[in-house]
Amino acid sequence: MTLKHSYRLIAAVIIAVLSISVALAQRPSGPPSTSGSSQKVGYGKLGGIVTDENNEPVPFATIRVLNASDDKLVNGTIAEDDGKWVIRNVPEGEFRIVISFIGYEPLNKGPFKVTGKGESYDLGSTSLTSSTTQLDQVVVEGQRELIEDKVDRIVYNASQDLTTAGGDASDVLRRVPLLSVDLDGNVSLRGSNNITVLIDGKPSTITAGNLADALRQIPADEIESVEVITSPSARYDAEGTGGIINIITKKKNLEGGTLSVRTGVGYRGSNLGINAGYRTGKLGLSLGGNGFAGYNILGSLDNEQIVTDGIGNELSRTNQFAETVSSRISGRYNFGWDYSFNKYHFIGGGVNYRIFDSRNDQDDRLTEITDVSGTRSLLQDVFTLSNSNSVDINFNYIRSFEKKGKEISLISLYSQDTRNNDFTIENLTGANPSDTKNENNSINKEFTIQLDYVEPIGEKARFETGVKNISRTVTSDFQLFQRQGNEAYAEVQGASLGNFFTYNQNVSAGFVSGLIELPSNVTLQAGGRYEYTTITANFSEGTDLEIADYGTFVPSVNMSKKLKNNLTLKFGYSRRIARPSLQFLNPNINAANPLDISQGNPDLLPEFTNQFELSLSSFKRSTSLNISAFVRSTNGSIQSVRETIGQDTVYTTFQNIGEEDAYGINAFGSIRKGKITLNGGIDAFYAVLTNNIDDPLFNAQNEGFVFNTRLFGSYKLTDRWVLQMFGFYRSSRVQLQGFTNPFYIYSLSINRNFKNDKGSIGIGANNFATPRSLLDSEITTPFLAQRSTRELQLLNFRLNFSYRIGKLKQRAAKKVRKVSNDDLKEGSSNDDGNQNR
Repeated sequence: MTLKHSYRLIAAVIIAVLSISVALAQRPSGPPSTSGSSQKVGYGKLGGIVTDENNEPVPFATIRVLNASDDKLVNGTIAEDDGKWVIRNVPEGEFRIVISFIGYEPLNKGPFKVTGKGESYDLGSTSLTSSTTQLDQVVVEGQRELIEDKVDRIVYNASQDLTTAGGDASDVLRRVPLLSVDLDGNVSLRGSNNITVLIDGKPSTITAGNLADALRQIPADEIESVEVITSPSARYDAEGTGGIINIITKKKNLEGGTLSVRTGVGYRGSNLGINAGYRTGKLGLSLGGNGFAGYNILGSLDNEQIVTDGIGNELSRTNQFAETVSSRISGRYNFGWDYSFNKYHFIGGGVNYRIFDSRNDQDDRLTEITDVSGTRSLLQDVFTLSNSNSVDINFNYIRSFEKKGKEISLISLYSQDTRNNDFTIENLTGANPSDTKNENNSINKEFTIQLDYVEPIGEKARFETGVKNISRTVTSDFQLFQRQGNEAYAEVQGASLGNFFTYNQNVSAGFVSGLIELPSNVTLQAGGRYEYTTITANFSEGTDLEIADYGTFVPSVNMSKKLKNNLTLKFGYSRRIARPSLQFLNPNINAANPLDISQGNPDLLPEFTNQFELSLSSFKRSTSLNISAFVRSTNGSIQSVRETIGQDTVYTTFQNIGEEDAYGINAFGSIRKGKITLNGGIDAFYAVLTNNIDDPLFNAQNEGFVFNTRLFGSYKLTDRWVLQMFGFYRSSRVQLQGFTNPFYIYSLSINRNFKNDKGSIGIGANNFATPRSLLDSEITTPFLAQRSTRELQLLNFRLNFSYRIGKLKQRAAKKVRKVSNDDLKEGSSNDDGNQNR
């Protein structure tokens, strides 16, 4: 909310209070007298909903009841948060109603006649038209709710949280209700890694590879809000069995020119962002960039791996230890434009370009292997590199009509991500050691076109339908090289060690969806979506893969009922699908640790999930509470399959062998009183995992409770100074064949706003009392006992600065439709959350 909105709110409240005060002073305090010549007066009722041009509620709008003959104020009120208003006890007479809010043109309705019968008038939805309001060279942020609970989603307004300054998207997502992000950046929603992540409502190829790396490419300062959709309607793609996360980046909706600079310097990272915007008349332009450099990221690893023969006899025991140093650089650059021919025709487009470079060094990694032949040691330097560049180009056209809410939209998107994932192992043991290098270059291309139609049916119903096609091409070119001593690297031949893999996928879809407001404050939304998928896959050396085409029907139902005392009850059901992404399909062998190697499986099929949820929420002016329960069942779950090679090497790949059931509850709330704002929550579920393998040596199952909890607090020290804190804790996490230990993070920041709120300066710290964090995990099978301990130094101090210049005017918001490809299984490349060591 900008300062302009704050002024609107203050002015609206003042006007409403004065209106009500005057009305009460002029209105009889009880039933009017019928003596003498006085006319008998009845009491009427007026009500409605105030919305803007995009059919969004306008909270705190002022409603005044004026005498139709002399414009004398009779009564008044202000709209609630959802735009609704009611005025009771309207005396007998003829009146008109004026609805107003700063930044909008006043709206006159009426006249309305109230007689002794006490008539009631429901004005329904009344739309205000935006007016141009000049601001004096500044647009600033005011306070709004940090967390909002909408009909079909939870919204976290990240721009209100100053503790994430200088961080990336994973830092923001840790603060969002229902989400959990581990120290490697792997995201789960209610315990499920099978989620779809959108950026500004659109898919991006950067999230089709390694999601954790993708989140590191998005600076926290660029994020306006995060939406969590647990029960998506038929409009959304069927993908993402756990749900959908939509990251909304900051945009300007202003007239004139503006330039903002935001920078930060810290002990482990620095960032710099510059954004500019210009809008005049029907044309709007924006250009910006934000870069981040992470450095001095220290840690260590300590692993133990025991291989047995399956009946209790130990074949080998391996211990590894290394100090680690990591660094990363990321950047995000964007250009956008839009043009309104008139109020019925709108076009827009944009280009987003991202770069990412991550490096990790394991210096003097010591490996000790003990088997029947004795103990041998290896000393190695290991270097891993992950870099990428990606581009998204989008174009959309929106055709609206005189009939409010009727709309046709055509949206297209081309997205490409080029990525390198390489590793080098230099052996330091022996007189003439051999070195190994792996190069894996991949390209992921997507082209999407989507046509949607929305038709309102009266005031209380809506029909939607649409068609969509997604065309994907994924390639993976991988090679393995070796050398002896100081010789040049030579390629190692073999189809499994070097090949060129091509994977083509086409998804055609259509949907219908309807929404209707029923009596008794019940709203029902239901629909169905059908998707047909075709796949071809081949290797340059080897045979083509035969993967059958398949069709999928996914229904969805969402229902809500408003109860007394500001309570809302909601029910949702959805069926979802999770197609495997490149990180699960990639046939490249990751052998950065030669004793613990992994490889994707191109023959993987999709997962299918059914989810039911029930929630109860209460929202008042300064407090909110939401409690929800859910049941989720997944068939054909993609799970890790491990086997031993020889006596000391573990090989991991993926198969559709699992079943996952989760039974959980989520609760979060907030309270704002005076200068203090607090909000927090807990997500807890009971997980039941099995791989459905009949062979008792390979059969695995596990179950147990998992919970996360978070707390955010803000204290306004003065008009300029704000203190904020955040804390997050995740319990041990159940895996199919083991568990990961709990971890926690916390942060504290203090910020000072400049005069006229043109910028701010502040300092912050993360994990300042406990700088070192240990992340343990264990895996147990009949053939393997594996324990991994990773140490990360999370201590960080930072200085943040931002400043904004420009002469701006508020203008009406444009409604922009966006592509949302929600159809790839994301999460860590290993379902156990275990990383290659």
